[in-house]
Amino acid sequence: MAFSLSWACVIFGCIFASLAGTSSISEAYPPLWKESPGQFSDYNVENGKYIINVWHYPERLGTYKILLNKTAKYFEKYAPENEQNILWGLAVQHGWQYHTGRLADPTQMTDCGHESGDHLCISVDSWSADINYYLSAMPFFAAVDSGIMGISSDNVTVLPPSKDQMSFCYNVSSCHSSFPEVMKKWNEFYQHVKSNSSNCDDLLKYLWAAHVSSLEVARKNFHNRLKYYSKQEADFERNWALFVDYLAPSLFPTTLIRTHEFQKGLPTRVLVSGDRAPFIKDFTGFQNTILLALNFIQKMHEYTGTLSFAVWKTLMKLKIARKLFVEILEFILHFFN
Repeated sequence: MAFSLSWACVIFGCIFASLAGTSSISEAYPPLWKESPGQFSDYNVENGKYIINVWHYPERLGTYKILLNKTAKYFEKYAPENEQNILWGLAVQHGWQYHTGRLADPTQMTDCGHESGDHLCISVDSWSADINYYLSAMPFFAAVDSGIMGISSDNVTVLPPSKDQMSFCYNVSSCHSSFPEVMKKWNEFYQHVKSNSSNCDDLLKYLWAAHVSSLEVARKNFHNRLKYYSKQEADFERNWALFVDYLAPSLFPTTLIRTHEFQKGLPTRVLVSGDRAPFIKDFTGFQNTILLALNFIQKMHEYTGTLSFAVWKTLMKLKIARKLFVEILEFILHFFN
């Protein structure tokens, strides 16, 4: 066990150590950020309600943009330009999904999301798109419910997908009734965002608790979507979700620049049959290494019967351990740079 945990620390360290130099704020924004809606009035209104088509990339991205705009005042004390807002991680990850083609129809039965067709379309058959739904709609509606957005809970709704409508929720009340525990976690996070007594560690703790809650439910509901992908891509998606489970207890700060730099190590396209890390020619050495690292974590997790994860979570409950972990990562980062 000690051997496995030490290697886990090395892998986590190498991932962060390989991050590139700090980017400018504008370079870190998700694709089409400036073109996406930034206020409720940018959306269509029907019967006094704002109607959001979350199956259209700019409109779903706009929910993140509004969320970041409305919460900016709570994070302005940490850094200018809202850069230290820890909700950036959700938006930047969604931008990566779009940029790498992971929101497109994996069945190839439609042109949804494909460059040769409707490239802004988000497919309900996409594993990433459905997982992200639980990390976009629920944080968004919980923010509305908490009062942060400045509108009534009854004044906004999102459109359903073309199928599997029962797997999603479309407004504050339906999200509460269908996914009460997830909404509870997100509401707890926003209550701490609004509290003057909350510090960074407090906010990260509640953010990651809500994030993991969304991810757990989404993975159960959409595991069947992975059958549409190559074994390499399906394995990557599972391994990435598992890695997030390990990342959460460390309270990794999901700020704009940090998340953007971290994602430079992720695959730049959907994996296909024949892709074998570390020999994928159109991937950087860093990206090949990340794929190997994610696979190692999955193997370790499987081999130890989740014991390594239990030990890791226990270790990360200690503030000094989290602090030491981050300091080691920063030391390696500066060393490699």
